[in-house]
Amino acid sequence: MDTDHGCFLGKIEQMIRYVIWSSGATGIVIGISGGIDSAVSAVMCCRALGGERVYGYTLTTSITRDEDIHDAADLCRSLGMHHQVMSIEPVLSSFRQMPGYVEDPYLLGNIMARTRMVILYYHANREHRLVCGTSNRTEYLLGYCTKFGDNAADFQPILHLYKTEIFKYAHELGIPEPIINKTPSAGLWAGQSDEADIGLTYSEIDMALKALETNSWVSTNLVEEKVLSLVKKSSHKRANPPNLLALH
Repeated sequence: MDTDHGCFLGKIEQMIRYVIWSSGATGIVIGISGGIDSAVSAVMCCRALGGERVYGYTLTTSITRDEDIHDAADLCRSLGMHHQVMSIEPVLSSFRQMPGYVEDPYLLGNIMARTRMVILYYHANREHRLVCGTSNRTEYLLGYCTKFGDNAADFQPILHLYKTEIFKYAHELGIPEPIINKTPSAGLWAGQSDEADIGLTYSEIDMALKALETNSWVSTNLVEEKVLSLVKKSSHKRANPPNLLALH
């Protein structure tokens, strides 16, 4: 591994160890989807604390692919971390009994994301562990996440990394090729693809984000304009809830 990259990854490990030590937590809980973001995050947690203190949960639905479950299990086994597969379908069935419930992919996807985070925090609270987030910088800036769902966490080890950087580090960290090569998806409905949802590739998005940040968030082409629109529209996901506390 490149020396500079090794030093950079070492800073992430140091941050994780400090967060755990300063909180007095006994370990880490993390959702393992079988995707690249949770895989890189899990590796960093295991490098920082050792696999025996990291607990991974794969929280499935009726549309979860078998290959994602197998990839998640293989990763956790290789890292020596705890792993449990659990269906959230019984919880989703309960929500479907709610008065006024509408079966809509977008609304159900948000319920899935928030249900998963509730379960992760249950297990974390029970054993005084912390929840590791798996959000990357690209999706954070675009708001491509569910508020109080997958963007909720006690610490975020890869939030400063663009999606294209995640792929680069995944290779260096030895993430299995089946995880690296699969189409990025939040798994919220059958056939769902992140890039198809957004309408741009991650390479295009990251290039636009870097240009916008360099150019004081002024767009110079149509791709940058679209990305900037998404950033502005999702600003509420990156801000504290508006309140009047400062006036008192």
